[in-house]
Amino acid sequence: MGKINNITVFIFWGLSQNPVVEEVCFVVFSFFYTVTLLGNLLIILTVSFGNLFKSPMYFFLNNLSFVDICYSSVTAPKMIVDLSAKSKTISYVGCILQLFGVHFFGCVEIFTLVLMAYDRYVAICKPLHYMTIMDRDRCSKMLLGIWVGAFIHAIMQLSLVVQLPFCGPNEIDHYFCDVHPLLKLACTDTYVTGIFDTFNSGTISLGSFVLLLISYTVILVSLRKHSAEGRHKALSTCGSHIAVVIIFFGPCTFMYMRPDTTFSGDKMVALFYTIIAPMLNPLIYTLRNTEVKKEMKKLWVRKVYWKTNSK
Repeated sequence: MGKINNITVFIFWGLSQNPVVEEVCFVVFSFFYTVTLLGNLLIILTVSFGNLFKSPMYFFLNNLSFVDICYSSVTAPKMIVDLSAKSKTISYVGCILQLFGVHFFGCVEIFTLVLMAYDRYVAICKPLHYMTIMDRDRCSKMLLGIWVGAFIHAIMQLSLVVQLPFCGPNEIDHYFCDVHPLLKLACTDTYVTGIFDTFNSGTISLGSFVLLLISYTVILVSLRKHSAEGRHKALSTCGSHIAVVIIFFGPCTFMYMRPDTTFSGDKMVALFYTIIAPMLNPLIYTLRNTEVKKEMKKLWVRKVYWKTNSK
C-alpha cells in the first residue's frame, strides 16, 4: 500500500488565539526580528571590514551571525505575518522546506558554538600553539565540515516526515513546522519515528551541550594559572559564550530529548532558540567584547568622516 497524503495545506494555531495578545506579539516580535537582523548584520560588517577577520574567534563569530540571520528568518517572518492574519496556513511543500531550514540552520548554530568553545580552549589552554592549531585553512575546513554535517542531519529529519501519510486533521499546535507536531498528525504509528528523531536531534543537542560544559569547565579550571588581567579578559570572552550556550541549549535540549511527547507550552519554549537567542547573540557579544566595540567605533568614525568629506 502506497503513502496516503490528502493534506496539501497545514493550519498553524500560532502563539495565541486571542486578538489582543496577537497584536502585542506582532509588535514585540517584529521588534525582536528587526534587532536580530540589524545586530547580526552589524557584527558581520564589523568583522569583515575591521581588523578582526584574521582571528579564528571572530571568523567563527561572523559565521554565527550569518546563521542567526538565516535561522530566525526561517520562522520569524511567517510567524509575524500570521499574527496579523485571519488564516495561518502553510502549504505542505512550504512546511517541509521550513522544517528543513529549522534543522539545517539550527544544527549549524549548534556546531558553530562547539567550534567557538574549542577555539577558546586552544587559545587559553595551549596559547603557544594557538595559531598553528587554528590556522585559516583548518578553520575553513572545520567550518565546511559543520555545514555538511548540518545538511546531513536536516536531510535525515526531512526523510522522517516525507514518508509519513497525512489524511487529516491538518491543524498544527505550533507557529512553525517541526517533526514532533507533525508526528501527531500522521495517520500511522509514529513511535519508532519519534524515537529516531529523539536519538538524532536529542543526541546532537544534549551531546553538544555536555561537550560545551566540559570544555568550559576545563577552561575555567586552567584560568587559575593565568595573571589577573589575562583571567579577566578570558572570563569576559567565555562569559558571553556561556550565556549564549545556556539560552540556546537549555530550551533546545528540553524540546528534542522527549520521544513522541508534546506539551502545549512547547511553542513558548521554542521561542528561546528560534527568536530570542539569535536576537541576543549580537547584544551579548558586542556588550561584553571590547575588541568588537572598538572596531565598531572605528567603522562609525570612518563612516562619519567619509560623509563629511563627500559633501
